[in-house]
Amino acid sequence: MIKKAIYPGSFDPVTKGHLDIIQRASKLTEELVVAVLHNVSKSNSWFNVDEKIDLLKNSISELDIKDCKIRIISFNGLLVDLIEKENIDVLIRGLRAVSDYEYEVQLNLTNNLLTKKKFETIFLNASRKYLYLSSSVVREIAIHHGKLDYFVTDYVEKKLIKRVDEINGKN
Repeated sequence: MIKKAIYPGSFDPVTKGHLDIIQRASKLTEELVVAVLHNVSKSNSWFNVDEKIDLLKNSISELDIKDCKIRIISFNGLLVDLIEKENIDVLIRGLRAVSDYEYEVQLNLTNNLLTKKKFETIFLNASRKYLYLSSSVVREIAIHHGKLDYFVTDYVEKKLIKRVDEINGKN
């Protein structure tokens, strides 16, 4: 059993694909740190870090997770610095398509060069039903008032609809 793992991402917003990875990763480790990247260079985020943490907490509370402590934090800077600070054993990354794999291998090689603390990376393939799901697809569906319940939890759906109304000047 892995002592401590981390699953980082922007989670803008958290999707059922993210939750599927969290659920499956929780079976592999005693503690899973879900780390929300605070990327100051990314100005097109729909939700700020505190909102993303709120969305994650509410969404994760709906999962059936046993024997794994889940902790949600935010971070900025290099992931390898957070891995060292948190004493992480394993980095969890979700993969959807071949393009994700190429990007993740490049990132993994870079992390290995930068790290002071050795850790392993585990790639979890997206479940078939979430294979092409991404936060950007969810945002696009929300903008066009599409059906969101297949992609996000009820709580996230309500927050997305509210955000679309704000973007459109209805709030």
